[in-house]
Amino acid sequence: MTSMTQTRSIVAALMAATVLVAPHGAQARDTRRLPLDLPAQPLADALRSLAQASGQTVLADADVVGARSAPAVRGTFTVGEALSLLLAGSGLQSVEIGDSYAVRLATARLPGEGSGANTPEILVTGTRIRGSAPAGAQVIAIDRKDIEQSGLATTQEVMAAIPQNFGGGANEGTVGFTTRNNAGGNIGYGASVNLRGLGTTSTLTLVEGNRLALGGGGGTFVDLSLIPTSAIERIEVLADGASAIYGSDAVAGVVNVRLRRNFEGAETSLRTGIADGFTEFQASQIVGKKWSTGRIMAAYEYYDRTRLGSEDRAYATEDLRRYGGPDYRQAYANPGTITAADGSVYGIPKGQDGTHLSGSDLIPGVTNLGDGRSQTDLLPATRRHAGVIAFEQEITPAVTLRVQGFAADRRSSQRYFALNSPVTVTSANPFYVDPIGTGQPVSVTYDFRKDLGAPLNRAHVTNWATSASLEARFGQWHGEVYGSYGQQHEQLDSLNEVNSARLAAALADSNPATAFNVFGDGSHTSVATIDKVRGSATQRDRSRQTTAGLKFDGPLFALPGGALRLAVGAEYRAEAFGSAYVYDDFSLSPISGGDTGYPLSRHVVAGYAELMAPLVEPGQGISGIHRLEFSVAGRIEHYSDFGTTTNPKVGVTWEPVEGLALRGAYGTSFHAPGFFDVRQGPGLSQIVPLPVSDPTSPGGSSNVVALFGNNPAIGPERARTLTAGIDLRPKAVPGLALSMTWFDVSYRDRIFNPAVDAFTFLTQRDRYASLITANPSAATLATLYADPNFANPFGIPASAIAYVIDARNANLARNHLDGIDFDLGYRKALTGGFFEVGASGTWLFRLTQQFTATSPVVEALGTIGNPVRYRVRGRASLQLGSVGFAGFVNHTAGYANTAVSPVEHVASWTTVDVQLSKTFGEVDGPMRGTRLSLSVTNLFDRNPPYVNNRTPYSASGFDPEQASAAGRVIALQLVKAW
Repeated sequence: MTSMTQTRSIVAALMAATVLVAPHGAQARDTRRLPLDLPAQPLADALRSLAQASGQTVLADADVVGARSAPAVRGTFTVGEALSLLLAGSGLQSVEIGDSYAVRLATARLPGEGSGANTPEILVTGTRIRGSAPAGAQVIAIDRKDIEQSGLATTQEVMAAIPQNFGGGANEGTVGFTTRNNAGGNIGYGASVNLRGLGTTSTLTLVEGNRLALGGGGGTFVDLSLIPTSAIERIEVLADGASAIYGSDAVAGVVNVRLRRNFEGAETSLRTGIADGFTEFQASQIVGKKWSTGRIMAAYEYYDRTRLGSEDRAYATEDLRRYGGPDYRQAYANPGTITAADGSVYGIPKGQDGTHLSGSDLIPGVTNLGDGRSQTDLLPATRRHAGVIAFEQEITPAVTLRVQGFAADRRSSQRYFALNSPVTVTSANPFYVDPIGTGQPVSVTYDFRKDLGAPLNRAHVTNWATSASLEARFGQWHGEVYGSYGQQHEQLDSLNEVNSARLAAALADSNPATAFNVFGDGSHTSVATIDKVRGSATQRDRSRQTTAGLKFDGPLFALPGGALRLAVGAEYRAEAFGSAYVYDDFSLSPISGGDTGYPLSRHVVAGYAELMAPLVEPGQGISGIHRLEFSVAGRIEHYSDFGTTTNPKVGVTWEPVEGLALRGAYGTSFHAPGFFDVRQGPGLSQIVPLPVSDPTSPGGSSNVVALFGNNPAIGPERARTLTAGIDLRPKAVPGLALSMTWFDVSYRDRIFNPAVDAFTFLTQRDRYASLITANPSAATLATLYADPNFANPFGIPASAIAYVIDARNANLARNHLDGIDFDLGYRKALTGGFFEVGASGTWLFRLTQQFTATSPVVEALGTIGNPVRYRVRGRASLQLGSVGFAGFVNHTAGYANTAVSPVEHVASWTTVDVQLSKTFGEVDGPMRGTRLSLSVTNLFDRNPPYVNNRTPYSASGFDPEQASAAGRVIALQLVKAW
């Protein structure tokens, strides 16, 4: 009897509700995906707009909806998905009744109603509490429409366009240019996220809330470029410390990739792009199916891009004289240069084969120079396959099973610059020539690329992951047990290298038919000898990630503004890393080593709790408080290798009046060093003699031995974060929205790589005093010169070394960053469409560094290797019926190049992106559900600004951490919904 009474009461309430329908009344509900662009507005207006756009009946009691507001919803959704987004955090939810939808209180349930597998509750990044936004914080959302309008092909490119994401660190464009922010360990040519430039290991990257196995040497970052863009519903970015919610790595923030789990139907996408120097092709297929108690979605994407060679970009050279810079070309050329026993230099002449060369033919005092950046690639050739699958099934009305799988395979190929050293040739070599007639050994600097071909890096990466959760509902409470497991394998084959041991033997060979000839112009050595001298190296890395957890969340008791909600849980995480190598570049026979398992591992046990307290809700009539929310969270974690840490976070959001919100948050964060940060050994540690600027030297420079790699004493990082923000959506100006967030991050013991300043250590002695050793002893130098990680591309003898500089990764004593994020937008409805303009960006105030407690505080903001003062991305879009236009302006501020002496200014960089699209969704026939778009990124083909960018092994005229070498890319995309 009670059940029947409840049913009659609910049906009567629905009959008395406000009925929102399309102009032609109710019609059978379908599963079409609709392009929606709904602004933030009163919930009643948003529901009415959705009903009109979809032709579906939506029942909503005016008293239930009240004065609630709805967020902006942009993208392609079914009606059920759109309702879930509009009602998120409102305390309301939608249910399906026949051919209609009804909106009611989330605590009410129709008799016989299931858990609503087709109307999932939204869990927003930054909180563990369902249906709530994180109090005091702002989540930046890049939705499906934003991705489509950008015209960008990969997830890496989409994230690179966000002003909060600094381009320094591991990505395919920085390989071979820097080792900063773990770029030196990027053996698989992956891409990371580096929010605010605080390091790739300071940003936690998730997929549907799950951690993936890490990529890079030592497992330093989640390889974002493996995730197929066609499977992404939206990307949520919380640019605020969140260790209290998610644990380690969330110092700078969290990036959570949300998949198109609710997709239904089928969609095929084809995209082709062309630029000066390369082409790209992308194809994807996504299918989805729903039923009354569950759903399934599967997506596959293929991506192929040809290489971008240095020959296609004039600034990709070591000779920077055309830009007013120096000539960094070295003596490794073909023909080469001879240094005689007395130190005199002679150039080998062109146009001869080295078989009849005499001392009188040589060119005294001339050094033949070669451009080490030639025959290299700025972007590798890449081919990727990636797929995801998501399954959800209601087992009982109170229990739901969710399973998700991900797999990706990528192969990359890049021509790499050669790591050269002088070779010694004795009189035993049949081609030997002595310019001074002493018969003593001569030293030859020679470019082997005409013999061996360009050095080639071939990378192969595979990643797979699976996750599952079982969720149970106990009245208004939810319990969830979940787990995930994933692995990433990477292999880098370095080909066409010189095997120094076998080369030495070939140079000492007295047989003209088998000896190696380094005295000609071109290649004049037998193929068999060249093949014998050809060396290689292989590195294999693998990482493993296992996570298991248990969580409960739900209301505790009623507060004036709603229910006090609690989330509490525990997690276990196991991380492991292993590597192996085969080196065939310095010994007569290949040397293999490493491990067969996962020798580097850690275990983490954590417990956490979070409270969300809605103290005042709209409509209570309290003067000066339209809405007030408060949250507090805490997490304790124990690391098997770095001990225990506890991190709290508190946040508050206050709306004094409708349309104006003030918010703030405070928290602490912790980051345990990654395996790459603590690894030592071949391939990671490098010892290199270098000539560097020295204002105290009569000649203006001194020779140093630079140490690169990791300091064995590296420990964990800790941070304190503060944010305060304002969100303004004035009712007097509908469609206008302003958001601004001030942030302040104080970082202790941050892991930092000073190698970016290796050539200016001695010009910044106050800053790097603790890392400089003057007049090193002969014994110290002998040990360094004998180290297996030693390389001497400049041929500097130990007797000429004046300093040892320690440019290895180390913990800074202090790091401080503050600034503001902002977003200003205006949207206006037009007849048959809309118009929108806006701009978002980041403006930094300070980025200070301090190496030790007694070292001076140094301002690093706006210097090479660090974030610039501001980045801005402007936007404008116009939709008129089925035709759309989108335009973007990207601006990166100028900065100071402190890696050279004197310091040089780098100009700002501005590019424009545009897209024109046509949707064929309103007509029947073969074009129904089709979207055609033409996109142009970097419309005016603006080159990156000139940078005198010298690295320990090479140089170039641009900085890939701040600008892309891709140039103008024209892309045509066809999307067909079935």
